[in-house]
Amino acid sequence: MGGERAERIKALTRGALQWPARLLFPPVCAGCRRQVSQPGVLCGECWTRLRFIDHPVCPVMGTPFMHDMGEGFLSAEAIADPPPFERARAAVVYSGVARQMVQGLKYQDRTDLAPWMAGWMQRAGAELIADADIIVPVPLHWRRFFRRRFNQSAELARALAGRTGLPFAPSAVARVKLTRQQVGLERRQREENVRAAFKVPTEAEIEIAGRRVLLVDDVFTTGATVRSVSKALKRGGASAVDVLTFARVLPGDFRPDESATI
Repeated sequence: MGGERAERIKALTRGALQWPARLLFPPVCAGCRRQVSQPGVLCGECWTRLRFIDHPVCPVMGTPFMHDMGEGFLSAEAIADPPPFERARAAVVYSGVARQMVQGLKYQDRTDLAPWMAGWMQRAGAELIADADIIVPVPLHWRRFFRRRFNQSAELARALAGRTGLPFAPSAVARVKLTRQQVGLERRQREENVRAAFKVPTEAEIEIAGRRVLLVDDVFTTGATVRSVSKALKRGGASAVDVLTFARVLPGDFRPDESATI
């Protein structure tokens, strides 16, 4: 009884301490910024506009199927152009509210969104997380990091590591070439843009040698960047690479002017 009473008192104390902040900075919807009951939630209207990616999906690329095609059935993309990573998964379709959240995190310094986005990623990538040994974010070049002051992929990966208890290795792979922004580039141009752009530093090889890496980014667009990073991780000694992103541009929806990282 004493322990339960102490926990209730702690909860009441935390609630009381949060009230001044709630009054000064009331929580707003992560999509439209209407006021909501608690931080990190969506209003009813935005929630209905969020498209989660659920099974059945391609076991390799993670793209959703309209119907259950049977165990082991692969998408045309996975057959025609097998990726260097083992599996890719994403929580939501990159459109509407999901796009607003990604752009809020990336361009408007909404790092407060990362823990909530990571929660949905944890659900979508449960099978990948169960097999992973370490979490690695897609890196930014140091010049771009200096201008932006943070790496949105690292924020998601850090939050995911905190939720899962997996080791977080933000320096396991480096972007060694200052690439052009992917926005405005066609699919093949994106692939050429990030070719040989990543490398596992010699001092980081011990972190990933023989380990299964969970590679984290915000959006999977064409897959050009995660393919390049996966190749670098494998050259650096990783035994396997899985990819987990918050959002995914579905095949057929890609536009070169899309504001997305990969």
